[in-house]
Amino acid sequence: MNPNQDCPVLSSSLKPGAKTSPLGPEGILKQKEPQEETRGAAAMALKFVVNIKEKVTCPICLEVLTEPLSLNCGHSFCRTCITKNKESEIGPDGESSCPVCGIKYSLGNFWLNQHLAKVVEKLKEIQLSPKEEQKRDPCVRHGEKLQLFCKEDGKVICLLCEWPREQCGHQVSLMEEVMKECQEKLQKALDRLRKEKQEAEKLGTDIRKERTSWKNQIQTERQRIQTEFSKLRSILDNEEQKELQKLEEEETKTLDDLAEAENELVQQSQLLKDLISDLERRSEWSATELLQDMSGIMKWSEVWTLKKPKTISKKLQRGFRAPDLGRMLQVFKELTHVQCYWVDITLNPFNLNLNLVLSEDQRELASVPIWPVKYCNYGVLGSQHFSSGKHYWEIDVSKKTAWILGIYCRIRSSCVNFRVRRGTKYQNVYSRYKPENGYWVIGLQNESEYNAFEDSPTSDPKLLILSMAVPPHRVGVFLDYEAGAVSFFNVTNQGLLIYKFSKCRFSQAVYPYFNPWNCPRPMTLCPPGS
Repeated sequence: MNPNQDCPVLSSSLKPGAKTSPLGPEGILKQKEPQEETRGAAAMALKFVVNIKEKVTCPICLEVLTEPLSLNCGHSFCRTCITKNKESEIGPDGESSCPVCGIKYSLGNFWLNQHLAKVVEKLKEIQLSPKEEQKRDPCVRHGEKLQLFCKEDGKVICLLCEWPREQCGHQVSLMEEVMKECQEKLQKALDRLRKEKQEAEKLGTDIRKERTSWKNQIQTERQRIQTEFSKLRSILDNEEQKELQKLEEEETKTLDDLAEAENELVQQSQLLKDLISDLERRSEWSATELLQDMSGIMKWSEVWTLKKPKTISKKLQRGFRAPDLGRMLQVFKELTHVQCYWVDITLNPFNLNLNLVLSEDQRELASVPIWPVKYCNYGVLGSQHFSSGKHYWEIDVSKKTAWILGIYCRIRSSCVNFRVRRGTKYQNVYSRYKPENGYWVIGLQNESEYNAFEDSPTSDPKLLILSMAVPPHRVGVFLDYEAGAVSFFNVTNQGLLIYKFSKCRFSQAVYPYFNPWNCPRPMTLCPPGS
């Protein structure tokens, strides 16, 4: 099959002896520049070169011959093209047809055309004129400047290559136009890909940030879980130690009682032994000696009775009862919740009484015995005040035998001033610690009496007795301004609620309140998370 059958004009131009059509490559060249006489000689020279190139062009690949092989019919082909020509039909006798003229030939009837090979080499050595040397990438077939582009073939061609392709209906455009369009597409593609790259880099940065954030969150949550369970284990360990201590105390008491009873029985047994021995000796005496015995041992033997030891129960006085872990966990959860609102509180030195001493960091407050015991102070306020939100703080009172803690809110209708007067007696001080005067507080008196100060219809405050199974060495105060609530927690006893003021009426800002009372030992504000 002829590779040029799709383009009959091109095929006819390649047949031996075919005349050049007036619309052939030379004619096209003349039509494009009919008025330029100066190019006549160049056109003739170009015609000669074109004819030569057509003679040395492979009819199959349309390129300059490479290792030309000729057939008996006179047509020549590239070695690779003719040996691998799939369109040639091989007959039963191993014969095939020439792709150009159709004359039969045998597969072994090829001969290397040395003459054409030398012509090809000479043609490649032809030097173009200085003007032509300035042309870049000349056409391999025609030596003309490549300035057109065939979209169907996807090749850059010269003017002489255009004519046969137009005859085949190929779409040919100026290379500059196609190049401009290609560059525009390339630039659009580059712009789009650069934006995609920027987007990919941004997404990568976001993912790395998110990954780091998640790792930090996971680490924080891991530490929080470990801390919470460590606290739970500490609670269980404390409960275990309490139970073991109670059991040990019961063991010690019971064993001591048993040892004491055993000692008493040993003493009584020894006394009985001596008494029996004396009576046995007297049984050998004569009647006169027995009657004249004035020792009184006979009378004593008659009245003596065994003193039995106290009865000791064979069972434990108290069996082990597992603590209510559900309740403990609920209490611990409530404490953990309010501790999320822990704020850093310091004490305000303003209006500090002479009998109060404030530490340099404004966290520790102590009472000094400057005034007589019958006079007292009214404490100090925190440096911070709150008009909304939830807030929590803790106070260490482990060394004190008396204290008052809570919050203070100035009541406009109240005539009570916060500053203490130098004539206020100790027994009348409690009359001011009422919610109607702006105080929501609890306190410790006489080392073991815990009270909450509530409203009362009388002038005296209503003292509520608070029961403490475990004395609080550390007290937590939680303020919920919007809910109007103030809660006190025994941090020492796993955060058990001590007391809660509900439905408080806050008309203004609320201040933390601290009073070391008449105990000289200090009370200390704990930093958050300590």
